[in-house]
Amino acid sequence: MLLPITLTLAAACALINFWLAVRCARIRVGAKLLHGDSGNMLLARRMRAHANFIEYTPIVLILFGLVEMAIGAPLWLWIGAMIYVLARIAHGFGMDADKPTAWRAGGALLTWIVMLGLAVAALYVAYGATRAVPAPPAMAQV
Repeated sequence: MLLPITLTLAAACALINFWLAVRCARIRVGAKLLHGDSGNMLLARRMRAHANFIEYTPIVLILFGLVEMAIGAPLWLWIGAMIYVLARIAHGFGMDADKPTAWRAGGALLTWIVMLGLAVAALYVAYGATRAVPAPPAMAQV
């Protein structure tokens, strides 16, 4: 089964992951830092942005894949994937600042909205679909 939304989103996430890693590596190479952040606050923020991406993306990709397998590729799912990608890029840029920024807050908020929306959609699909499925004959006699 081809999952165009999930495959596209996974490819975009791989590129974002690479971008976040390169942003950390550039500082490491420039400052000759092998481990940790050595007190470099920009590196610490960029490492945290990268870690935050890694914390959210697997469950979001799993939800996108399962929902897409269950219902196909509706426009709202494509839009959700685009919002997730833009949110994670915004969050990455927003984490560079010393203070809270609209980029960071907006990226985090949109990430949560997409994740919770997918969770609701998954529950709706799972329990909406089970009502339409008749009980197996062995269970119907119980």
